[in-house]
Amino acid sequence: MVSPRNSIGHDGPRELRQAGLIARVASGDELALASLYDETGRLVYGLLLRMLSDAAAAEEVLLDVYTQVWRQAASYSRERGAPLAWLTTIARSRAIDRLRAGRAERQKTEPLDLSLYRSAEGSDVEEEWSARETRARVRASLELLTPEQREVIELAYFAGMSHSEIASATGQPLGTVKTRIRAGMSRLRDALKGIYEGEG
Repeated sequence: MVSPRNSIGHDGPRELRQAGLIARVASGDELALASLYDETGRLVYGLLLRMLSDAAAAEEVLLDVYTQVWRQAASYSRERGAPLAWLTTIARSRAIDRLRAGRAERQKTEPLDLSLYRSAEGSDVEEEWSARETRARVRASLELLTPEQREVIELAYFAGMSHSEIASATGQPLGTVKTRIRAGMSRLRDALKGIYEGEG
């Protein structure tokens, strides 16, 4: 079978190409899904492997990620982030689901007193609410960045990718990635500072 990636033009920016593939997936194009997998699957698998520390589990979740992409491609919007950031957000969410499921299974089989101890240990509702509020504020502040800055920061902080991984994934020079992250973080700090000062 001829690789479907040969049917995709590679002369445009990578982000535009990936967004185009997602749009074609949304219309039911299986070849576009295969091409998207060819282009991004290795990076997504690497993220899953780092999170799960288990190759077999990472492979299973990788399949889940692209199954979800197939079902939800129509919900993707470039205004809300770069294609790669969208994919890695899905991957991170599925990996967290897998980790939680594993923890729940372990709690079923461990002694009751240990299970109760762990439950109490992680039951600080106020801390959890504060963390959620902070994440919401950061997300809102991200909208103030340029699309280029937002893409690299999402990949660095929400997908846990290194600067060199981001450069490889986006096709940007490493220096450009570092510059955009620095500039974006500076704008984020200013935006978040304004939010918190406005509450005082």
